[in-house]
Amino acid sequence: MQHIKQYVEQNKQRLLDELFDLLRLASVSADPKYKPEVLKTADYVAARLRDAGADNVEICQTAGYPIVYGEKIIDPSKPTVLVYGHYDVQPPDPLELWKTPPFEPTVRDGKIYARGACDDKGQFYMHVKAFELMMQTNTLPCNIKFMIEGEEEVGSSNLGIFVKANKEKLKADVVLISDTSMISMEHPSLETGLRGLSYLEVEVTGPNRDLHSGVYGGAVANPITILAQMIATLHDENNHITIPGFYNDVVPLTEAERAALNSAPYDEAEYKKDLDVTELWGEKGYSTFERTGTRPTLELNGIWGGYIGEGAKTVLPSKANAKISMRLVPNQTSEAITKLFTDHFLSIAPPYVKVKVTPHHGGEPAVTPTDSVAYRAAQKAIAESFGKEPIPTRGGGSIPIVALFEAELGLKTVLMGFGLDSDALHSPNEKYDIYNYYKGIETIPLFHKYFAELSE
Repeated sequence: MQHIKQYVEQNKQRLLDELFDLLRLASVSADPKYKPEVLKTADYVAARLRDAGADNVEICQTAGYPIVYGEKIIDPSKPTVLVYGHYDVQPPDPLELWKTPPFEPTVRDGKIYARGACDDKGQFYMHVKAFELMMQTNTLPCNIKFMIEGEEEVGSSNLGIFVKANKEKLKADVVLISDTSMISMEHPSLETGLRGLSYLEVEVTGPNRDLHSGVYGGAVANPITILAQMIATLHDENNHITIPGFYNDVVPLTEAERAALNSAPYDEAEYKKDLDVTELWGEKGYSTFERTGTRPTLELNGIWGGYIGEGAKTVLPSKANAKISMRLVPNQTSEAITKLFTDHFLSIAPPYVKVKVTPHHGGEPAVTPTDSVAYRAAQKAIAESFGKEPIPTRGGGSIPIVALFEAELGLKTVLMGFGLDSDALHSPNEKYDIYNYYKGIETIPLFHKYFAELSE
């Protein structure tokens, strides 16, 4: 451990400067205007992998943005770790809510503020630098492969094609991902599962054009009103989702699992203070940890229609739209839930509007085994680095490729994230603590060490 700390200490500024260079690249995969920046980011990642000592570094083209691959095979008989991450980021909007520009990384109170600081540039780059550390100190104990993609934030639609076509190239013993969070640095944790996702868009159409709200108001259904009414019926008074059959495949936690999950440190007053809310909201009968990690949800992600510009325009709009995401738990599937939602939403549409449902992307829930060699290696690494055993938790977010890796490569995943739930992922003023960044670089080599030892 001493040689690890010493290397990080001697290279602290360079490690930070390189991350800042990465964060300055506006690699927004959702908006085509950022395409040159996304491609430049792939080049940057490939260059840094080569600098760190990786062999066979490639920028693998797909129908969308490229996947960066690199490897270091020290001995084919030794175990192999496949590191996954993504270099694309969420759109920075709304820009006016950022205290400092999203692609000009700024340090305040020991925290790096920038889009992608935590999700996932700061986290995947820890692995590149940990690999560099092991190469420079001649302590790499196992083989390592990197697969860093550029489309995670838009559903990884081309990753499955790449994985299926490159099974031999990606052959490994475990997948290691840092795209998740810990409870806190004082209470380190390891996520043992992730929720799946069904993401779709709905459109309600009334008249064939926008109408004068004085001339036609009261005689023609307003699509915004109807959409709001339809959405309001999707939860009951206990915040239970009302779609028939929605919970049919949900595997409830045992009482022992619920007790273990809720044993994690939790301060509800601090939770509410951080979010500036007076009361919490959620499915009745479940704790915050259960609601955010083990129960399915339906959330409205955006809604629009009519006139939203400056001043007044008395319009009865022709259309209204909304984007909706549903987080899924074992044994739900995105295909089945998308169909259930679509059938239900169309069935509750009143006759005076037309309704269209368009699926965007989805992913499957995943649970990682806690008795595997890889999980025990992660436990030992965190325990040594932090001085205390990690708490097992369930993640509320979705990384659809975890299920993909198991289905196509037969590989389980270890979710060893160093972010915090308060890091404002997908929001203005996203951040990542400098301490967490360095701590990740210190901890990751220990995972490789223990994984190699426990695999013997």
